[in-house]
Amino acid sequence: MADTAFFCTLSHEGVLAIHGADASKFLQGQVTCNLNYLNEATCSLGARCTPKGRMQSSFRIVSVADGYLLAMARELVATQLADLQKYAVFSKSKLADESADWVRFGLSSGDAILASLGLDLPQAADSLSRAGELLAVRLSDGRAELWAPAGDAPQLHTRLAEQLKEAPLNDWLLAQIRAGIGQVLPSTREQYIPQMLNLQALGGVSFKKGCYTGQEIVARMQYLGKLKRRLYRLASASAQPPSPGLELFSPVHGSSVGEVVLAAQSEQGYELLAVLQEDAATDGRLSLGSADGPALTLLDLPYTLDSAREIQR
Repeated sequence: MADTAFFCTLSHEGVLAIHGADASKFLQGQVTCNLNYLNEATCSLGARCTPKGRMQSSFRIVSVADGYLLAMARELVATQLADLQKYAVFSKSKLADESADWVRFGLSSGDAILASLGLDLPQAADSLSRAGELLAVRLSDGRAELWAPAGDAPQLHTRLAEQLKEAPLNDWLLAQIRAGIGQVLPSTREQYIPQMLNLQALGGVSFKKGCYTGQEIVARMQYLGKLKRRLYRLASASAQPPSPGLELFSPVHGSSVGEVVLAAQSEQGYELLAVLQEDAATDGRLSLGSADGPALTLLDLPYTLDSAREIQR
């Protein structure tokens, strides 16, 4: 499904914008990624946490002329906007929901189209290319995102459809799952610290940037803690789509050992990302929804966890 050339509209995500003279200073104290690493040619994954280090949202962040754009689960934009505005009262920053102002397309094997639009996008993960008001973002598995003003949507859609097959959003999510990129959704909000979604392995957490909300907990887990739950990729032959937040079970424990983070239909059933207890994942006997639910098979992730490398960011 997700290994062929295609495009789709990323309608499941919205855009939260922060503009103003203090945008960088304000946001630097709110998010896990280091804004000093962002520039004309680089973007990043990131998260915003509670004081206890639990993620309220995860996002892709890009810099613009007077601030930043954060693409996150559409249902979380309003709550994150309202919460951030409480802290921005004394800051020269303006926050807004700009979901209606932007259209975002996901592209698989679409580099030729990007080039025809003047977007020469490098292959390195988190690379960013610009042409006028158009933005192109490189993902870790080689896919790309095309961001454009909403007024350009009809023209761009037509142009993309002339060269690529239009696929359902499911195909994009399946590719995201195979890339091992989790996402905070309303049903999993404030459940996980960033390391439980392997965000530190994807460049979404900086351990050198200094203080931000939840930083003490996140740093302590990286340097001193023993993480007992983290993100795994699995396959299921379930007839029903596994919903985010659905519990997973194992005979290793008499209760739930984890939850679905993201799921999508595959050629053989469903593939999913789930946060699991390490001992249950090691045992391998996992089921979906109940102790006697559909069996799950562990699959590989395309990256490794390396704490020594991760703390260099």
